[in-house]
Amino acid sequence: MFPSFLIPLSPLILVPQTNGNSLAWFQLVNHFVGITRKNRRVCRPTRVLSEVLSQDPPTGYPESLPGVKLDAFVFLLWRMIISMTSATPTTLPPLTGSLFSPIAKNAARRIAVTFVLVFSLASFACQSGTVANLPGEKTPAIQPVPIYSYEVVHFWPHDPRAFTQGLVFHDGKLLESTGQQGRSSLRRVELETGKVLQKVDVGEPYFAEGITLLKGKIYQLTWQHQLGFIYDAWTFEEIGKFNYQGEGWGLTNDGQSLIVSDGTNRVRFLDPDNFQVRKTIAVFDGTMPVMEINELEYVQGEIYANIWHADRIARIDPQTGRIVGWIDLRGLLARGEVHDEEAVLNGIAYDETNGRLFVTGKLWPKLFEIRVNRK
Repeated sequence: MFPSFLIPLSPLILVPQTNGNSLAWFQLVNHFVGITRKNRRVCRPTRVLSEVLSQDPPTGYPESLPGVKLDAFVFLLWRMIISMTSATPTTLPPLTGSLFSPIAKNAARRIAVTFVLVFSLASFACQSGTVANLPGEKTPAIQPVPIYSYEVVHFWPHDPRAFTQGLVFHDGKLLESTGQQGRSSLRRVELETGKVLQKVDVGEPYFAEGITLLKGKIYQLTWQHQLGFIYDAWTFEEIGKFNYQGEGWGLTNDGQSLIVSDGTNRVRFLDPDNFQVRKTIAVFDGTMPVMEINELEYVQGEIYANIWHADRIARIDPQTGRIVGWIDLRGLLARGEVHDEEAVLNGIAYDETNGRLFVTGKLWPKLFEIRVNRK
């Protein structure tokens, strides 16, 4: 009889009779790819392998599985499996005697090959989060991303000690989040003078990051503690906390979801009621991932994003993650006005009522209103 320790792997060892060896093995591998692509979550190869082995294979291994597409990688893998399995029997006769008989050795070899293939696929297919725009899916022909220049409309004083991590325009004033341990804060700032009108400190060990204002509440991220603070927008009284996975960098909202960056090319949309991830987009400029996405602002249906240590702002389609434009801000702050290497562009705020766009940076002595022009 079939050894009990091989029963969990029997779908991988015994090739179903339907449609022959090559088709059955192809459908099994393609079924695995479908499972891992569907989940798109943080996982280890062993976790995905466990899931595959715990599921029943598709009945009869039909000609095509719903939602699963043959791609070049799977086709190549299929051809490799055909070459390895075409000379082997489709079923194993009863195993008697030593487990080290020629038949058992052949089964063991096939198990080993299967494990290598499955572990390789697991590493290839695992991604974090439920990603709305899956890399590798067919997309329209890539068009050159437009570059925009700027002109300065006005500039105002800005606290040169403020390590700006988040910026929001509201009711004629600026809401600003400043970072660094022991110096983090939430502030209300007078636009015209840069004067701090209201302030609450964020104590150690927290390093404050991005903020956003949604339905009378200010949400503030922290960098590495996976903890956010919620404040009353008028009194700055802390009224709650929330947790999230990964680092906290930039924060904005579209009126429905909190939109969070974490320093990678992933942007997550959180439910503000329970802070569960509604969706994740991966940000790409053409075929290149855009990493180190920092401070965020939602502007006329797009996500504007600072890129850490870059003098430009990315304009991101919130549905696809595609970069739809770059705003080149080189030369905005004159040389010699800052000396700290971390005094970089960071901070975007939008006056929705009057269509004004404000930008500043960490430790910058000025805050600018700019007008964006197509180059």
